[in-house]
Amino acid sequence: MKLLLDTHVVLWWLADMPIEVSAQEAIADGRNELYVSAASVWEIAIKRSSGKLKFDGDVLEIITGAEMYVLPIDGDHAVLAGALPPHHQDPFDRILVAQAITERMTLVTRDKVMADYGVASLLA
Repeated sequence: MKLLLDTHVVLWWLADMPIEVSAQEAIADGRNELYVSAASVWEIAIKRSSGKLKFDGDVLEIITGAEMYVLPIDGDHAVLAGALPPHHQDPFDRILVAQAITERMTLVTRDKVMADYGVASLLA
């Protein structure tokens, strides 16, 4: 299974913070492929530079070192994100939903609003 981790899930996983058991098991299962959106990398960089997030080290090195792939944003993702109903106003979350739908991934998130888009999801 291909899992797309929401930004907060990536941060919690890397910091060994608690998440729902089903999500923890899915992320730890070596048969699943773990993806982090380029949007999440961008969001982490923005929050770190603004002082809202303490994150030491090179975010890309840490993500790839944790055996996660960075998922680029392409035109299809952007078009779908813009066309989604207004359940969510956060552009980072909208692109994650669009990527999960387009790439047929399961979105791992704590944000229950994401399910309103009909995206396959796993509650973290």
